[in-house]
Amino acid sequence: MVNEPAHTLFGMPAEKGRWILIIIGLVINLCLGTIYSWSVFVRPLTDYFTGALGQTVSANDILMPFSVFLAFFAIAMPLTGKYIESLGPRKVTIIGGLLTGLGWLLASTVTSVQMLYVVYGVIGGIGVGIAYGVPIAVAARWFPDRRGTAVGMTVLGFGFSAFFTANIAGYFIGSVGVMNTFRIFGIAFIVLITLLALPLHFPPSGWVPRGWAAGKAGAAGHITCECDRGEMVRSSAFYGLWICYFIGCLAGLMAISIAKPVGTEIGIETGLATLLVGFFAIFNGGGRPVFGALTDRFTPRNAAMLSFLLIAVASVLMWQFAGTGVYIIAFALLWGCLGGWLAIAPTATGSYFGVCDYPRCYGVVFLAYGAGAIAGPQLAGFIKTTTGNYLGVFPWVAGLALLGIVIAFLLMKPPKKK
Repeated sequence: MVNEPAHTLFGMPAEKGRWILIIIGLVINLCLGTIYSWSVFVRPLTDYFTGALGQTVSANDILMPFSVFLAFFAIAMPLTGKYIESLGPRKVTIIGGLLTGLGWLLASTVTSVQMLYVVYGVIGGIGVGIAYGVPIAVAARWFPDRRGTAVGMTVLGFGFSAFFTANIAGYFIGSVGVMNTFRIFGIAFIVLITLLALPLHFPPSGWVPRGWAAGKAGAAGHITCECDRGEMVRSSAFYGLWICYFIGCLAGLMAISIAKPVGTEIGIETGLATLLVGFFAIFNGGGRPVFGALTDRFTPRNAAMLSFLLIAVASVLMWQFAGTGVYIIAFALLWGCLGGWLAIAPTATGSYFGVCDYPRCYGVVFLAYGAGAIAGPQLAGFIKTTTGNYLGVFPWVAGLALLGIVIAFLLMKPPKKK
C-alpha cells in the first residue's frame, strides 16, 4: 500500500479507500475497549484469589485494576501525541498493541491482586493510552470534510467492545478459567493490533477530498485555527471544552460503574440487571457516531448542550421516578452521552485547533476523561457510603449537567483564525 500513488488507498480513490481506515480503527478500538468488560472478571478473580490462593480480597480490591487502567490510559494519551507525528501511526499503534497484550498476558501469571494493579492496570493501561489516539488522529486527517462522523465511527469500537468481548470472556472463563482467559486475550491482542496497524498512515501534506475546500464543510463550517498545544491551552475554548468533557465523562463513567448495583437496588432481578449492562453498551457505542454526525451538522457547542440536556433529564428521572422502565431509559441515555462525548471532544479539538498538532492537543483534552474516570465512581461511592444508596448521586449529576450547558454556551466557541 505504501507504494500506491498518494491519491489512492487500497487501490481505490482516496475518497473511498479512506473508509477502510475507519473500519481498521474501529476494530483496533474493539480490542482496546475490552477494559469495559472488567465486570465479567470480578467474580471469577475474587473466587481465584480467595479459593485457589487462599487470600482475602474485597470488592474494592478487585475493582481497583479497572481504575488504575483508566488512570494510566488517560496519562499516556498526552505523552504519546508527539510520537505519533515523529514515529508515524503504524509504529505507535504496534507499540501500544504490544504493551496492551503484554499487560493481559502478565495478568495471567499474577499471584496477588497488587501484582494485577501493576501488570494489568499500569502496563495494559499505558498500552491502550498509546494506541487509542492513533486511529482518531488518522481519521481526523483523512476526513476534514466529515471529521465528526469519521471520529465517531472510529471510537464506536471502544464503546461497543463490551457488547462483544464480555460474552467472549464469559465463554472462555467458563471453559478454561479466568487466568487462561487473560492469556488468550493477550495473545489475540498482540497479533490483531500488530496486523491492523500496518496500513495506518497520514495523508500527504495538503491533501483534501476532491471537491471540498477548507471551511466549506465539517463541524458545521467552523473556521479552523491551526494551533499548537501551547496556543491551545491559552484559549478560552480549550477550558470550556475540557470542563464540559470532564462533566460528560464523570456522568457517563459513574453510570458505567454503578449500572448493575443501581438496578438491583431498585428491585431488578440480578440476572436481568446483568443483561441490561450489555444492552447499555449498545448505547455507549452507538452514541459515538450519532453525536459525531450531530457535531458535524450542528457544531460541537450545540451537540454538547444537547448531551447535557439529556444527562440532566436522565438524572432527574432517576432522582424522582426511579423504577424499572425509568432505569432502562435513564441509563441508556447516560451511557449514550458518554459515547457521545468521546466523539464530540476529539472532533471539537480538530475543528477548533486544527490538525497540525492534533495528537498532542487531543492528548491534553483527553485528560478530562481520566479525571472523570476517577471522580465519577468516587462520587458514587462516597454518596452510597453516606446515604446508604446510589440514588443520591443523580441530583448532583443533574446540577453538573446544567452547569455544563452554561459553560458550553459561553466558552465552547472556535477561536478566531490568526
